[in-house]
Amino acid sequence: MSTPTPPAEVTALARRYRLEINTSTTGTPTWSLLPGITEFAPKVEPTQQEVTTYDAEGWVERAVTMLAWSVEATVSHRAHAVTGAFNPTQEFVRKASLSFGAASYVHLRYYDRTGADDAYEGRALVQWEPDGGGPDEVDTVKITFTGSGPLAPIANPAPVTPPKTNGGGS
Repeated sequence: MSTPTPPAEVTALARRYRLEINTSTTGTPTWSLLPGITEFAPKVEPTQQEVTTYDAEGWVERAVTMLAWSVEATVSHRAHAVTGAFNPTQEFVRKASLSFGAASYVHLRYYDRTGADDAYEGRALVQWEPDGGGPDEVDTVKITFTGSGPLAPIANPAPVTPPKTNGGGS
């Protein structure tokens, strides 16, 4: 009996992303994993302006004049099992959300953890919104990083590893 040929393509999983925060306040970046992510949504939104001329013969023409980026993430709020101290990277982000001026920005990067060509870096303001909930729920926080300046493509820092399959082809 022959071994079945694996599918040519498989569906990418949302959990392929890794989000890191530069927790260094001076010099060389110190990239720290933002742990506990349960949802992750990077966005780039274009500003479009109408540029229609008479030459368009009645059809609207548009041009992109600006780009805005953001990352929305929901995290399980992490604390040390013995001391109760909150995770230092999550605390770094929370404190930035309560700051003004330079301290209100975080330097972040996100990338495909399998090493695919999908990696970006930028500077963003932070909005930290605890989800609240009932006595039977876990402490989760919605974090919105609103880009300030460019979202720059970077070389993916993760080693290239093919996606794992479980025998399914979708």
